[in-house]
Amino acid sequence: MAQAGQTSRASLLPGIAALVLATGYLIALLAVEKQPLIIGLLAFGIAAVLAANWFGWLDPVSRSFADREDRLGCFAILAAFVVAVFFREDHFVLLLFVTVLLYVVATLGLNIQFGYAGVLNFAGASFFGIGAYTSAVLNTYTAIPHLLVLLIGGLLAALIGSLLLLPVLRTRGHYAALVTIAFALLLKTFLEVNDVLGGPQGMQVKPMNLFGWSFNDNIHIGSVELSFYFSYFVVSMVLLVGAFILVRRLERSWIGLNLDALRLDETAASCFGLDIARWKITAFLIGNFLIGIAGALFGMVGSFVAPNNYTFADSLILVSILLLGGIGNPWGLVVATFIVVVVPEKLQTIQEYRFLLYSVLVIAVLLFRPEGLLPRPVRSYFPGWRP
Repeated sequence: MAQAGQTSRASLLPGIAALVLATGYLIALLAVEKQPLIIGLLAFGIAAVLAANWFGWLDPVSRSFADREDRLGCFAILAAFVVAVFFREDHFVLLLFVTVLLYVVATLGLNIQFGYAGVLNFAGASFFGIGAYTSAVLNTYTAIPHLLVLLIGGLLAALIGSLLLLPVLRTRGHYAALVTIAFALLLKTFLEVNDVLGGPQGMQVKPMNLFGWSFNDNIHIGSVELSFYFSYFVVSMVLLVGAFILVRRLERSWIGLNLDALRLDETAASCFGLDIARWKITAFLIGNFLIGIAGALFGMVGSFVAPNNYTFADSLILVSILLLGGIGNPWGLVVATFIVVVVPEKLQTIQEYRFLLYSVLVIAVLLFRPEGLLPRPVRSYFPGWRP
């Protein structure tokens, strides 16, 4: 028994150590403002990761997350709250943090489509925008509870996405991708010419309100004042944890097994009796549902929606996060989203070249690490078993 306990603690410690170091590094990166310090911290972070990989220190961390994912997930949630509490009065940092969380939720939806089922979707930002516009319209013209508005945003994104099912099911590969690209362009045009939805100027979104509490009011706890974005952080964190659990359970279930078979070889899967259309529809609708919920909450956070916020270029950013983190690995999406969202915001001097940065990152990953920063591990049919 003692030996088993030591093995358990040994497998948990590398993951905890990695989370502690990552939390400290993230706080330092978000806290500094001077550009030379930011560039120095980024260079130090890259060098540290390369050195850790060179000495083989990343392998124990990977095994730790694979074996003790549930416990380390709790520590990761605690680390996120530590960062949020540290910047409790900083509106900008908390807004940036909330943006990261909601982008992770959206890319988790894309991960179901890309990573598990192999269904291409280059209109992720469009479904994100559908959720945001849903919250704008319902919050302005109805008295529907705002938690229900989030669900409606996800359902509408899935429902409107179902219009693409027929062409997506009848095409494969890059032809299916072209269908989603055309949808992204058509939706942006529709929003621009629709005066009811504000046209090209967009429309404002009322803030979230739960049980009479307006999320745009700062929080006062005794003499301590918290930014109003802290409320959005808590809701976004709950949404992310729920989406993460859903995606992981889906992956490890027989549904995930069928989606893997579909992605690897449609013809072989069909020969073994899998209903290809059924599983493509399942992945597409669930993925768009998660993207729509994230978009609905993001609309309330930003208090404004406009067609130019949900373009094909924004969809490519979501896809680049998926490629950078590692297709099929939810933990990789968290790391990649922080890189893609936080780094350009901190490097104010390259704001005009952020898309060039994304392109360089994606090209570098495709050339030197095509499986992504954190590749998806091999499926384990007997959890905890090792040869």
